[in-house]
Amino acid sequence: MNLDPNQLTDYASTFVKVLIDYSPKLISAFLILFAGLYTIRLINRFIRSMMVKRDLDPTLTKFLSDILLWVLRVLLFVTFISNLGIETSSFVAILGAMGLAVGLSLQGSLSNFAGGMLIILFKPFKVGHTIEAQGVVGTVSEIQIFVTKLINANNQTIFVPNGSLSNGTIINYSLQGFRRADLTIAISYDTDIKKAKNIITDVLNSNPKILKTPVAEVSVKNLTDNAIQLAVRPWANNEDFAAVFSETLESCKLAFDAAGIVVQPYVRESSKVNS
Repeated sequence: MNLDPNQLTDYASTFVKVLIDYSPKLISAFLILFAGLYTIRLINRFIRSMMVKRDLDPTLTKFLSDILLWVLRVLLFVTFISNLGIETSSFVAILGAMGLAVGLSLQGSLSNFAGGMLIILFKPFKVGHTIEAQGVVGTVSEIQIFVTKLINANNQTIFVPNGSLSNGTIINYSLQGFRRADLTIAISYDTDIKKAKNIITDVLNSNPKILKTPVAEVSVKNLTDNAIQLAVRPWANNEDFAAVFSETLESCKLAFDAAGIVVQPYVRESSKVNS
């Protein structure tokens, strides 16, 4: 197809005219875009520094600053396309429809997102706490928006969805700062109960890791068909709990051997050892 040179000249003239007429909007839109991005960066840094100065939780600080950053970016983008002369009403309608579709397809993720917000706001646990939830036990390594990362005693990483975590039962072993070890030691019926209790008490008093307050308890727990079960309940700081648990059992066994007291061939533990 042959083009008329006069038509090419008309097209070029029309293009130049449209460009000249549209250039003020184009220049102002990009000026707003660049200035807005710079301003958003300054606002985000300022808000983040203010939250750090107020000693807000680091996870909450990052979450709120990220939310603010994206909200401002969306508003800036709407302002940018509005200055270009594009109708924003239809654009907002499209965004709304896309948001609804994404929301319906990601209901589980939205539930985890809401759970993460609840955990960050109400703080049933923090990073470094040892918790038990959803059938797993571990130390909280990181609280993310959708999942919480735990490290168990075997150094395995466990990811627990925040939705189920926030709606379920959480046992926080670290919140109070100290814990009680619940031990059960079985002795034969030929044993003098008072003598056995005194030996256990001496073992507890000789261990510097066991707290003096609250006072450790030694009492008869149960009388079975073939044994007397003694409940031994020492208190320890969180960092010493596992050591106190194992050292108490070992020291009691050695002390009983030295005193000629027979320990039954099983020791039942009524609590879990969590490091």
